[in-house]
Amino acid sequence: MAGPVNPPAAAQATAGTHPLRVAVIGGGPAGLYAAVLLKRLDPAREITVWERNTPDDTFGFGVVLSDETLGGIEHADPAVHDALQDHFVRWDDIDIVHRGTRQTSTGHGFAALGRKRLLRILHDRCHDLGVDLRPRTEAPPPGELAARHDLVIAADGVHSATRAHYAQVFRPRITSHRCRYIWLAADFAFDAFRFEIAETEHGVMQLHGYPYAPDASTVIVEMREEVWRAAGLDTADEKDSAARCAAIFADALGGRPLRSNRSAWSVFRTVVNERWSHGNIVLLGDAAHTAHFSIGSGTKLAVEDALALAACLGEHPTLDEALTAYEEERRPVVASTQRAARASLEWFEDLALHVARPPRQFAFDLLTRSRRVTHDNLRLRDARFTGAVEREFGCPPGTPPMFTPFRLRGLTLRNRVVVSPMDLYSATDGVPGDFHLVHLGARALGGAGLVMTEMVCVSPEGRITPGCAGLYTGPQADAWRRITDFVHTRAPGTAIGVQLGHSGRKGSTRLMWEGMDEPLPAGNWPVVAASPLPYRPGSQIPRQLGRAQLTDLRGKFMSAARRAARAGFDLLELHCAHGYLLSGFLSPLTNLRTDAYGGPLANRLRFPLEVFDAVRGVWPEERPMTVRISATDWAEGGTTVEDAVEIARAFTAHGADAVDVSTGQVVAGERPEFGRSYQTPFAERIRHAARVPVIAVGAISSWDDVNSLILAGRTDLCALARPHLYDPQWTLHAAAEQGYQGPGAQWPDPYLAGRRPPRTGRTDAPKPRLTLGT
Repeated sequence: MAGPVNPPAAAQATAGTHPLRVAVIGGGPAGLYAAVLLKRLDPAREITVWERNTPDDTFGFGVVLSDETLGGIEHADPAVHDALQDHFVRWDDIDIVHRGTRQTSTGHGFAALGRKRLLRILHDRCHDLGVDLRPRTEAPPPGELAARHDLVIAADGVHSATRAHYAQVFRPRITSHRCRYIWLAADFAFDAFRFEIAETEHGVMQLHGYPYAPDASTVIVEMREEVWRAAGLDTADEKDSAARCAAIFADALGGRPLRSNRSAWSVFRTVVNERWSHGNIVLLGDAAHTAHFSIGSGTKLAVEDALALAACLGEHPTLDEALTAYEEERRPVVASTQRAARASLEWFEDLALHVARPPRQFAFDLLTRSRRVTHDNLRLRDARFTGAVEREFGCPPGTPPMFTPFRLRGLTLRNRVVVSPMDLYSATDGVPGDFHLVHLGARALGGAGLVMTEMVCVSPEGRITPGCAGLYTGPQADAWRRITDFVHTRAPGTAIGVQLGHSGRKGSTRLMWEGMDEPLPAGNWPVVAASPLPYRPGSQIPRQLGRAQLTDLRGKFMSAARRAARAGFDLLELHCAHGYLLSGFLSPLTNLRTDAYGGPLANRLRFPLEVFDAVRGVWPEERPMTVRISATDWAEGGTTVEDAVEIARAFTAHGADAVDVSTGQVVAGERPEFGRSYQTPFAERIRHAARVPVIAVGAISSWDDVNSLILAGRTDLCALARPHLYDPQWTLHAAAEQGYQGPGAQWPDPYLAGRRPPRTGRTDAPKPRLTLGT
């Protein structure tokens, strides 16, 4: 049960003072190291650590620390650093064993030691410094500690009682994931960090193993919940679980047994807190946040938390300011790590989707799963391995993956870069003008394989704003022809595509910079939708479309597609995403119909598929047609990724050549999980489950990301919007920065002199010519 929201009166009285009496709840690495640092900063501090377990009790066997974390430890406490260095096991290689083939990548640089050894080093250091350690002792309630101490550090782990007591203040969000895992150990040292995949009759299982001593290794076995149950491991005790896992991974273990230490099958829980402190109580380590073990970050984050907290307490005059600074410093770092960990754990959750890939691509995909390791830095670490992956993928010598061609029906794109559709809100009566010519023409000259228009509307009422472009009149088609002619003549080799759509309930609004999604102050036109639901409070209530209106709209899409063909577009994309008209039929949150166009997904698909068939019927056979969908609504009860796979399969069966995978913007109350290339996992899932080419979009900003996503097989094409606003020549500059001058990135003749980056003045200082020893 949650405790009181307000901190005790004594805590409030001391919240502005330098903390001299410190209570630490939890004797893991986070709590012990925080105690060491605070005692070193001020030997006069009275620091007490409560730990309910014995000093040798611990969960797991080995811990991995990065060079960055070790550097922080060295600067803060050389004694701890030196003690750690004496016991580290170091290695550089990662082995990935799958379907009898081992792929090895080198140059990674790991350091690990036993968790018990780490705790012993920290215990010894605490004793040396005079920290009061109280093992086998339950800590008093946090409120009592807060009343009697200047600072209470809650380092009581993922199941933190302190966090639960003040849940109304910390407001934790705890997410349980879909795999079961168990920590075990082997009495020999792997010679590399080893990932081994076992495809059993019950499903796919994986082993994560690494050495932590000259004669011992951590072994984590993980699998989906349904695989765990099908294998009967849900009824296995600790001893039987270890024996069963040793048998499944006998090849990796060389027939050796596995041992346990209070090992149990667990479900990983991601912990996120809205606040990390309450009065003079502060959360540290797993109590504040968790990140999946597959990126080896738990102990690393805990140690770095302790370093930051100690530093902030020394740098700020009051406790309130110090705790605020601590959270402000650590929160973005932790959020970034949690995003990487989430990507990694989801990759392993969906391991069955990846196992059919060629061995080297599978290995590359695994290594880059968290997005922390990319194509470029993996190439720097291990050029031989990365080169082999590129050759297997089909990259010509010296050609980055992003500059390999890709074929869609009768259209061959010279590279994998797409300029994503971007609404310009600059048309007059639906007619694109000079701004469209310059915008699209500049991006075509910039080297992208495919340049897409904004959503081009099929009727005046189908516009989002009065500034949106259309293809419902002859003059509009003529204006578009001017643009496609420029692209084909002045940027040969670049394709240009049109995105056709209808705004639905999100129409009749102001220009984006005047108030996005806000109704027009005057001159509103009626809006229509699958169901009479306004997009936002205050938005216009749309009219539900009847059968006659649906038939009329289908005809408008057909007419626009004919004009698009005559206007010279190379590709047509049907916009079925972002809550616009066709998207509104697909989502159960926006389609509440009870007729043949509502209800189950097959019915919700009916009208979008009718429109697709009508458009495909008039669009030239040799020209490709794609569909953009929202793979999730980011809202409870909305479209799921499983729905998105079925939607993609349906459009593919009707002749779609690729699916452009976006997310959200369907309902105003969405809660997206933003982050670098955050929509790519949805594209990857659709690509492999529906077996259709996909276009990934969403926070893809670097050419390194594009290369990584393409080479890993997560997508076929990458669409970028904001990077092309910042730099219209983004693709050509990506080629120049990679030293590539092949057919995948052709500079226009007038721009040839710009193929190399301009020279700049020297910024490095001359090196000393002579250095004398002391």
